[in-house]
Amino acid sequence: MTNNYVQLARSIPVPEAVPTVSVNPVTLPAPDRGLPLELRVTAPLHGDALPIVLLSHGGGSSHYLKSKDGYSPLVDFYASHGFAVIQPTHLSSPSGGLGLDKDAPGYPLFWRSRIDDFGLILDNLNAIEAQAPVVAGRLDSARIAVVGHSAGGNTVSALLGARATDPANGTILDLREPRVSAGVLLASTGSAEGMTSTMREQYPELETDFSHLTTRTLVVYGDQDGNPVATTRGADWHAEPYHLSPGADALLTLPGAKHYLGGIMGYSLAETDDEDPERLAVTQRMTWAYLRSALHAGDPAWQQATAAIRRNPSLGSVHTK
Repeated sequence: MTNNYVQLARSIPVPEAVPTVSVNPVTLPAPDRGLPLELRVTAPLHGDALPIVLLSHGGGSSHYLKSKDGYSPLVDFYASHGFAVIQPTHLSSPSGGLGLDKDAPGYPLFWRSRIDDFGLILDNLNAIEAQAPVVAGRLDSARIAVVGHSAGGNTVSALLGARATDPANGTILDLREPRVSAGVLLASTGSAEGMTSTMREQYPELETDFSHLTTRTLVVYGDQDGNPVATTRGADWHAEPYHLSPGADALLTLPGAKHYLGGIMGYSLAETDDEDPERLAVTQRMTWAYLRSALHAGDPAWQQATAAIRRNPSLGSVHTK
C-alpha cells in the first residue's frame, strides 16, 4: 500500500516489498549471562541464501515493549526487501520486565554483555533455525551485517573493530567480530573527548578508539541531534565515527533529523522526537541500499541510492571516502 506521506524518498530505488514472517520469541540459553537471551527473527516468507542483519537497540522509555519487539519500521523494511533480521533483547533493556537491579554486574549499560550477545547469536545460528523452522536452511552465514542505534551504535562499533576500554581495569579490548562484513551506525556515540564530563564519569565504558574500526560502515546522523547532557560538540558528535575511522566509508546527514531519525524505534511511538514519514523512508532506503551493496559485491543499490539523494538534496547529503 502506498504511503501518501512519502514523496521525494520514493526516488531512492528499492525492489518491491515481499511478505515476511516473524518468529518470537527464540530463546538461547546463556548460563553466564544471568538470563537467557530472547530474540525475534524476521525474514522474507520465501527465498534462500538470506543475508543476516543483527540489530542492536539503544535505550528507550517504553516500559511494556521488549526491545526485541522495537524498531519495527527498520525491521519490517529490511525483511520485506530480502534480509533476515535478528533482534536481541539486551540486558540493558528498560522494558519487558527484566527486573535487573543496581547490583547486577554491568548495570546499567551492561556494555560487555551487549557485545557478547552477538557472539552468542552467531555461535548458535543452527539453534535459532531449529526454533524458527520457517528460516531453517535459508540463512546465509557468509553475509552478516550489524546495525546499531544510539548506545547500540557503540555496541556495534566494537564488533566492527573499534577498540574499547574495560572500565574495570582500563585494559584496551579488541572485540572485532570477523564474521561481520558490514555495519550501519545510527545516531551513534562519538569520541570520549566529545562527551560531557558528567557523561564520561557515568559511562566510562563508552570511551572508544575508532582508529581501529576497519569493517565497511555507513554512519547516519541528524543535524539537529544535539544533546547537551551527552556531548559538548552538538549533533556533529554523532558523525565522529566516520571522520575518525578508516572503515567508515560513507556518511549520511539528515537535515532536520533528531535522535530517532524520523521514527526508527517504532510506529506511532510517543517518545519519537522527530516523527517524519519522509525522513524515515530515507533512513530505511539508504541504509538498506548500503547493506545490499556491502553484502553483495557489484550490486548497484548504493550507487543508485546516492545518485538519487544527490538529485534531491532536501532529503539529505552523502559524503564518501
